[in-house]
Amino acid sequence: MDKRKNAAAVAVPVPAVLTEIRDEIEDVKTFYFRFEDPELERSFSIRSGQFVMCTVFGAGEFAVSLPWSPEKDRRHLSVRNVGKVTSALHALGVGDKIGLRGPFGNGFPFEEMAGRNLIYVAGGIGLIPLRSSIFHALLHREKFGRIILLYGAKSSKELMYRPLIDEWRRTEGFETYVTIDREEPGWTGEVGFVHTLIEKAKVPVDGTTAFVCGPPVMFNAVIGELSRRGLKDECIISTLERHMKCGIGKCQHCAIGRTLVCTDGPVYTYRQIKTLGETI
Repeated sequence: MDKRKNAAAVAVPVPAVLTEIRDEIEDVKTFYFRFEDPELERSFSIRSGQFVMCTVFGAGEFAVSLPWSPEKDRRHLSVRNVGKVTSALHALGVGDKIGLRGPFGNGFPFEEMAGRNLIYVAGGIGLIPLRSSIFHALLHREKFGRIILLYGAKSSKELMYRPLIDEWRRTEGFETYVTIDREEPGWTGEVGFVHTLIEKAKVPVDGTTAFVCGPPVMFNAVIGELSRRGLKDECIISTLERHMKCGIGKCQHCAIGRTLVCTDGPVYTYRQIKTLGETI
């Protein structure tokens, strides 16, 4: 990304126009956008795992992960309606404008993962921040060993990106397992909590990196199962979500001990998370 454009995007929100809005699951929508500035629209780039600060004019600003693949997807944000600003975003329509700053954060360290197995374990909307990483891995399939997705939700209605999951199921070299917590009419897939898929998938330990993202109960169950099987803490990667207000390490709102989630994160190994004394 051009340094001048990047500097502007870091300091002041740049306008983007909403081009399409899709309902995903209850209270979650995906907002497709394009930048008003043609040069920024051409040059804007991200690293999988980064985030932006999204401004809803007249309502405020919030941090949100970037779920798209810059090599494959149109730019978009998938956002749950959880408060004043996200509610204001959900009230917008096609043609309305938002502001964006960033991208910020460290992203996933793919340069360290060549030749390794990649295991993605997600619960509910935890698939959103992992989505771009999965695309990256599949677009560079020859660089990795097994690539496995283990995805679970409380019910089929809470599974994100259903058409995409169907596509992934048909993708050669990508093992996809999906489960819901309890049986329901019409569901013919796996039933049970997502950590039970680790055994079904025969997840390898040697030469493996696991990406884990989801609610605390799910996260702890998955970490416990992976650790029991011998996967080391430094081979488990997750993202931390904190109230980030500036994105550049100035306001200190996202400080945990000596780390700032907006600049040192949001991607951490489980070993790092444990040294912070933090829980997901």
